[in-house]
Formats: sequence, C-alpha cells, structure tokens
Amino acid sequence: MYGAQLIAALRRLEPSLEFFGVGGDRMRAAGCDTVFDSKDLAVVGITEIVGHLPKIWGLFRKLVAEADRRKPDLAIVIDAPAFNWRVARAMHERGTPVVYYVCPQFWAWRQGRVKLLRKYVTKALAIFPFEEQFFRERGVDTTFVGHPLASLPLPTITREAYAQQHQLDPAKSWITLMPGSRRKEVAMNLPTILTAAAQLGAGYEFLLPVAPTLDPNFVLSMAQAVPALKNSLHLVPDSLPALRHSRAGIIASGTATVEAALMNTPFVMVYRVSPLTYLLGRSQVKVPFFAMVNLIAGTAVVPELVQHDFTAENIVSHVQELLPERPDRQTMLAGLAQVRARLEGPLGAISAPDRAAAIIHTMLAPQTSHPRS
Repeated sequence: MYGAQLIAALRRLEPSLEFFGVGGDRMRAAGCDTVFDSKDLAVVGITEIVGHLPKIWGLFRKLVAEADRRKPDLAIVIDAPAFNWRVARAMHERGTPVVYYVCPQFWAWRQGRVKLLRKYVTKALAIFPFEEQFFRERGVDTTFVGHPLASLPLPTITREAYAQQHQLDPAKSWITLMPGSRRKEVAMNLPTILTAAAQLGAGYEFLLPVAPTLDPNFVLSMAQAVPALKNSLHLVPDSLPALRHSRAGIIASGTATVEAALMNTPFVMVYRVSPLTYLLGRSQVKVPFFAMVNLIAGTAVVPELVQHDFTAENIVSHVQELLPERPDRQTMLAGLAQVRARLEGPLGAISAPDRAAAIIHTMLAPQTSHPRS
C-alpha cells in the first residue's frame, strides 16, 4: 500500500519515472515491475525466520542482480529492516542513493543498528512523530512526513450497505478481529481471538478482514474449527470499512492498530510469538509499550495483552468494558483522537506520500533523455 501510494505521488511530479522492485498487487497496479512478490518475505520472529533464510537469500540476490542490470537512479526501501538494510547496503556500495521510507523500529529494540542507517541510507523518511528526533540525534538525516494511512479517505459505504454486502445483522454490534498479516502470526494469534469471540456470544457479528498476504483458505480453515461462530463470523476483504462500522476490535500488534485508531474504533491489542522468540526479544525491547498507538500517545490508551496475558478471558473482560457508552470507552476514543492528530504530520492537508515524493524528487539526478527508475 505504501509503495503504491508513493509511486502515484512521484508520478504526479514526474510521469516518466519507471519503477521495479519488490511489491504486491497494489504496487503492480501502480506501475511497478515486481522482481518477486513481497508475500515471499512475509516471515515474522527470530526463530521462525531461520528455516526461510535460504529462500530469502536467493530472492535478495535476484533483486540485486536486477538492479545491476537496470542501474536505477535511486533506491527506496520500505520497512522490512532485516531484508532492506541489506538492500540498502548493496545499493550504497553501487553508488546509488538510498531512501528509507517507514523507518525500522530501531528505537524499540536493537538500537545499535541505527549505525546501519547512518552508513548506508542517504535520507530517512519517518512516519511516526517521535522518530525524527531519535534518528537525527544518532546522525541519520531524517524527516517526519506523517503516516501514509492518515491520508486515506474514510470508507464511504454505509453501515446498511455494508451489512447487506456481507450478510450481517445491522441490529447487532459488530467486532472486528485482526490477527495479523503473516501466516505465522495468524497461527499464533487467531485461535485465542476466536475463542474469545465465541465466549462473547452470538449477540455480536464478528468481521475478520483477510490480509492480501494470506491465503483465505488458511484463515477459513481456522475459523471453521470454532463451530460456535459458524453463523456470526464473516471473512471480509478490506479492514477499513470493517473497523469503521464496528463497535470494537481485537487487534494484533502492528499497522492494524494504527488503522483502528484512524477509523475511531476502540480496541484491545493482542500479540503472541513463540516462547523462544519472546525470551530472546523481550530483554532487548527499549520502549514501555507494544501498541503503536500507546507509543505515539505516550500513555496507555489501549490495553495490551501480550504472550501469557493474551488469554480469551482477558480479551472478553476488556472488550466488554469498551462496548457500552461508559467512561472507559470515551477515554479511549479521546486518546485515539490524539493519536490521529499526531499521525497527520506537520503540514496538514499535504499527505505523507506527497511529502515523501517531494523530498525524493529533489534527490533524483538531473533529467536525462530516457525514463528514470
């Protein structure tokens, strides 16, 4: 999504630009020639990634070989630091300027790795307000451009039309379930989320947006393992309309928590990784919260249920506090509004992709007689 937004913004400034790299359907639709699909890199965790290393190394070499063939004027890497810092290094070694859009969360853990950005990245474009100071203080040329999701328009479909489209009961309250965008995440998070949904009961409709990086049949097979949800669980394609029209959400840590904040949907954050990954990673975490909205707000806006605290009973308890019009709900809504305001960035009506594109455009070499990439 972020890559597609950025391609569109750059082409508004210079239509002749050409793009190639790693992406999915949205980037291809925006005009990017993909060397391989980004879902091939969709692995999360420390221990989980080991078995995928040979495949990932092969994809990296394929991408670099394509860059050697095409000789791009600029390289833009987006998020995915375990893979992209190596791409940044390879491009830097070839004399290609590198922009890092959606900076690695080195402020959260492994802060020593900031030196990789300082060494290999020409310009960093931060999407969270506190990142600019963090990276600048460590010698990385960084500009906060705002969050790409903050510029997305609110879904226009009405609740009634959405209910008809997905066979939902408009008289019931709806709860959105978002277990993650990677297969391993979903396997770790979804069973407990579904157990909690079953305990909440048939008085609700449950919406489960299926990320484009996932096989819908994989998600469906897990959902069918909970017979109590047979008539109340609905797999849907897009997260934003589901969140917009839901009373509450059960959301795995990650970008989905930002989406929920932008859609004004109170939620409970959950997350689980393998015990070994948690053991190895927890001691390295340098921030007081897991949920991005809490980090942005600087306080506990939403409850965080991580690892052993992530139980169906705890989810049910917190969700039940958010459903009625009570002070807990109103306090969370006020906190989410504060987060939305901070994510919009410093220039109001100018979107994050447009700000990023303007900076990147100034870095491109002088116009040549052939399209640039």
